Amino acid sequence: MISGIHHISMKCQSDTEYEKAKKFYIDILGLSILKECESCILMNTDNGIIEVFRNASETLPQGVIRHFAFTVNNIEEIAKSVENAGYEVFVKPKKINIGNDPDFPATIAFCKGPLGEDVEFFQQEW
Repeated sequence: MISGIHHISMKCQSDTEYEKAKKFYIDILGLSILKECESCILMNTDNGIIEVFRNASETLPQGVIRHFAFTVNNIEEIAKSVENAGYEVFVKPKKINIGNDPDFPATIAFCKGPLGEDVEFFQQEW
């Protein structure tokens, strides 16, 4: 059911933090930009994505990492398995489109993990 980690998501509280994160991952670590839009940047690790948002409005209680995401092949099945195991699926499977130039359609779902962490399941719709 799980075929890999799709992305790690972080959120910045200022444009200064955003630029610092962007510089670190692109200029220092050598990641390439997969997509950048007004609210976020997606950087390619060749084995997953680092996603950085620039719009945190307050201190984040869970720290800088908002969630991690698994690439999945059958999001409905994994969400049902998680619920059947007694974990909260607080975002039921839903279709989204990340930006629009080019379109990046996907289906996502979120659950709370065993330690209270947010876990996303991500099924890209090519």
